[in-house]
Amino acid sequence: MSMNDHNTPLASRIEETQEMLERFLNDCSDASMYHFRIGEQLSGMFVFFSGLTHEDRMDELRQEMAGWRFHPDNTTFQQQFQYKITGLCSEEISTLEEIIDHITTGSVILLVDGIDRGYAFSLAEWRKRAIEDPAAESVIRGPREGFTESMIDNRAMLRRRLRSQKLKMKGIEVGRITQSHITIAYIEGLAAPELVREVEDRIAMIDIDGVLESGTIEEYIEDQPYSPFPQLLSTERPDAAAAGLLEGRVVILTDNTPMALIAPVSLFSLLQSPEDYYERFLIATAIRWLRYSFFFIALLVPSGYVALLTYHHEMIPSALLLSIAKSREAIPFPALMEAFMMETMFEALREAGVRLPKQVGAAVSIVGALVIGQAATSAGLVSSPMVMVVAITGIASFLLPHYSVGISIRLLRFPMMFLAGIFGLLGLLMGIIGITIHLCSLRSFGLPYLSPMAPMMVGEWTDVIMRPPAWLPRKRPRLTNSGGGLRNKSGMHVSKLHRKQE
Repeated sequence: MSMNDHNTPLASRIEETQEMLERFLNDCSDASMYHFRIGEQLSGMFVFFSGLTHEDRMDELRQEMAGWRFHPDNTTFQQQFQYKITGLCSEEISTLEEIIDHITTGSVILLVDGIDRGYAFSLAEWRKRAIEDPAAESVIRGPREGFTESMIDNRAMLRRRLRSQKLKMKGIEVGRITQSHITIAYIEGLAAPELVREVEDRIAMIDIDGVLESGTIEEYIEDQPYSPFPQLLSTERPDAAAAGLLEGRVVILTDNTPMALIAPVSLFSLLQSPEDYYERFLIATAIRWLRYSFFFIALLVPSGYVALLTYHHEMIPSALLLSIAKSREAIPFPALMEAFMMETMFEALREAGVRLPKQVGAAVSIVGALVIGQAATSAGLVSSPMVMVVAITGIASFLLPHYSVGISIRLLRFPMMFLAGIFGLLGLLMGIIGITIHLCSLRSFGLPYLSPMAPMMVGEWTDVIMRPPAWLPRKRPRLTNSGGGLRNKSGMHVSKLHRKQE
């Protein structure tokens, strides 16, 4: 059968159409074709995929049509049937391609002998996960519902929070085989039109066989794919997505995944938690400062310890230096190797805890770290101060609210340690300068990654340094809403060419 056979018009006889469908759906054991009588004069056939269709409602429809009566008069039985079916079906179809498109989305196609078209009924129903508390973004105070794998439910949760006709949701299909549904949501009048167009253009350029998760979309549309820092914010919280829309950002929903993407983002927005805006501003500000502090601790403490212990003994207080030297007198490895081994083991235990079942994962990671740390110290492989440094660093990385930022810091920690072990504090300073230069050059859909600090926009520092009170007048980020422009240094619109998957 040629590739264009599925564009063939439907035959008026059911048997001919069934033969074409059987050839096209060869080896599709879940494809069903159910014959039944319509009244006493006509024969019909339902075409559907088992598991995607509400079969009880389909059976009710079959029983209803079985009771129809047709009378011989100046019209044919087929014409009388077409009159009766008007208003019941959602759409009339005329080609084999349309049948496949409809049944793969859960609809039921009715074919009637003597009529060269089919009738689609929207009876889609498949099992889906209930709305639950987001597992990766839990909060003490705030909404308890998260996105699910159902696009319909996710759009409804956004629409329920933003009850305005200005909330726009544009649909697009990506993937030659999966034909995954992508929704681009934004608020008209708040989101910059050039930002919306840029998001649409980048997604439209994706040429790939299938999209199974939003991470695929993220890799294709981010500005700098080789950067360790995320350039889109992934979230499974509808309230976080709604807050992004109110700031003039764009939300990208992908069918069959609970993770939504928010664009553009800055480093400071990635270090903020939804709970910051649910607690009182004094408490939220204190927690935010704590989070900023531990962001630097997670990145710099191991490398700083290695640099001081290797090259800069004079900077360590004498009492502390003697204590550290005493604990290291039997250690056979230099500080750099010691830190590398412990950090690698800690990251392995953390990943093991994530992959194991929830009932034992946390216990294994914590107990494993304690047991291995104690055993390594007793065996004289690592010193006690190094165990403390690694533990403090691990705890600091847990304070980062988004996994994508935490994994970036965990990744950069290793080259920072090697620079510190080779060049001392000079190497540590070189690493900090290199990361700062990279962050200053990084863009998220044209938005500078360090805004509003670089470029400096003092008027927008309020929501970075502290969490402003709810009653304090606030302005939307100037670079993300329609009042600002998403431009690069030359003033040209930011765009990107994507490589197509062959």
